[in-house]
Amino acid sequence: MFLQFASNTPTSGLFHEAGLVLPIILNPALTRIGLIGEGDALARRLSLLVAAGVEPVRLTSKSAIEGLSVLFVAGLDAEASTAWASRARTAGVLVNVEDVPELCDFHIPAIVRRGDLLLTVSTRGRSPALARRLREELETQFGPEWKERLEELGDLRDRLRADGLHFGELAERVHAVIDTKGWLS
Repeated sequence: MFLQFASNTPTSGLFHEAGLVLPIILNPALTRIGLIGEGDALARRLSLLVAAGVEPVRLTSKSAIEGLSVLFVAGLDAEASTAWASRARTAGVLVNVEDVPELCDFHIPAIVRRGDLLLTVSTRGRSPALARRLREELETQFGPEWKERLEELGDLRDRLRADGLHFGELAERVHAVIDTKGWLS
């Protein structure tokens, strides 16, 4: 992964000024992710990463960051956080400093995970409380049963693709199963 930034300075609230973000899903098996921090903030980020299947590279104050694609900084003071964000950008590493949007190249949305089903909510950091509330609503609408439902739909898709069905026909069949079973009623 090669990243190039227009400058090596923090984004100065880029999320709030630009109005646009690009949602992406990273494959942790193909992405080297680093983590540095202290205290509860570090524990929260570690828990988030582990839940996503990430085994982060744990950094110390003297660690090199070359070879990372992404760096999470959590629980450090403002001076250390700014220094790590600058080091990351200089090395072409995307950085997230917990609760400091102006130092972040990306942010983490509110997440609902049901097996391979991943639902996310973002307010671009404008209202984390709203994102949390919407996540809670999604958790009630998409309970644990959705893990098995997605597995069933995935197996159906695999069979239909093996039978040579094209995308449009495949989508119609999957929609028919969802409608017949009343999963989104």
